[in-house]
Amino acid sequence: MFDLDLWQEILSTIRQNRLRTFLTGFSVAWGIFMLIILMGSGSGLANGIEYSFRDDAVNSIWVRPGEISVPYKGQQPGKPIELTNRDYRDVKLTQDDIDHITSRFYLRGDVQVRYRNETGSFTVRAVHPDHKYLEKTIVTEGRFLNPFDQEQHRKVAVIGEKVRTALFGAKDPMGAYIDINGIPFQVVGLFTDEGSDREQELIYLPISTAQRAFAGGDSIDTLMFTIQDTDLGRSKRLVNSVREDLARRHNFSVDDDRAVFIRNVFEVFERFINLMRGIRGFIWVVGLGTILAGVVGVSNIMMIVVKERTRELGIRKALGATPGSIIGLILLESVFITAVAGYIGLVSGVGLLQLFNRAIPKNEVFMNPQVNFQLAVGATALLVAAGTLAGLIPAWRAARIRPIEALRDE
Repeated sequence: MFDLDLWQEILSTIRQNRLRTFLTGFSVAWGIFMLIILMGSGSGLANGIEYSFRDDAVNSIWVRPGEISVPYKGQQPGKPIELTNRDYRDVKLTQDDIDHITSRFYLRGDVQVRYRNETGSFTVRAVHPDHKYLEKTIVTEGRFLNPFDQEQHRKVAVIGEKVRTALFGAKDPMGAYIDINGIPFQVVGLFTDEGSDREQELIYLPISTAQRAFAGGDSIDTLMFTIQDTDLGRSKRLVNSVREDLARRHNFSVDDDRAVFIRNVFEVFERFINLMRGIRGFIWVVGLGTILAGVVGVSNIMMIVVKERTRELGIRKALGATPGSIIGLILLESVFITAVAGYIGLVSGVGLLQLFNRAIPKNEVFMNPQVNFQLAVGATALLVAAGTLAGLIPAWRAARIRPIEALRDE
């Protein structure tokens, strides 16, 4: 394999047939290149989908009130459904599969928040302590809301990084009092969020305090909870159970999908995961098909090479060349072309993905296209092995050439 004369002969043959060698190598390089690009594109789509779910727990279920659309037991279409604290308590107590649960109450209208001479308009969410698990809230200073805040109706607030910058600048906000629509709340925590910048412009209050301070009564705007096990069938059963309980409590048909809107985030996430599995499978079928076409091209070219060199190979055998040496000569040429072309396709594909990664702005559809390096190298090695097999048939044919017949070949 490391015979210098042998390699010189192979390189000489390649130089004498540059166009043919280029076209053969191009088909192989193109196959690897397309496989790398397709794999990277699939990775970019998967990363974009995963990024779009970064803000909320993927095993969460969200319940929002709607209005009755189907007549039921005297209830007429158009009547709004109002969720209450009782719904929160009953779901929490009756559903064993729930891990974390919270409800939301929004302050309506333009909420003005003031600290000394600084004033801003921010979104205020009144929630339960478990809310941090639903929204993946990251507390950077102090603490999040706790059960004692809820039970004792404490006037405390947890503010986002953007709120801190707008109201406090470089000052430490911990322990300070902010004025929310004329009512003072003490800042007990500071948080950031993996979602958009808008998520850091929020202020969290205990829901019991906000309902009392801002005339919310016992109404809630959203009910949210997570399931204990990430099992799709279990989450669907939980959704059906919650819908049945709410239908019985609020007197609407369980088949009325507009009475309450239940969003099973885990089901949506599973759909995207299955979609990406299908896309990855399709990518591999297309990529491997392209590579196979290149390997077939290598085999055909090597058959032509054997045909063209029939006289030469016959002379070699007449001078004492063994069938093994003939097979080795043809196989090495096939492997060399396949390996070099595969490497070029691999480097070109990875390089183009890096350019895409730098040029494409960060978004929730396609981001950070990349390819598993070990997988890419494995595909290239598979191509080289296939190239070896592709050269085996013409090499075997060359080894069976009879000197006397070869010398008669025109």
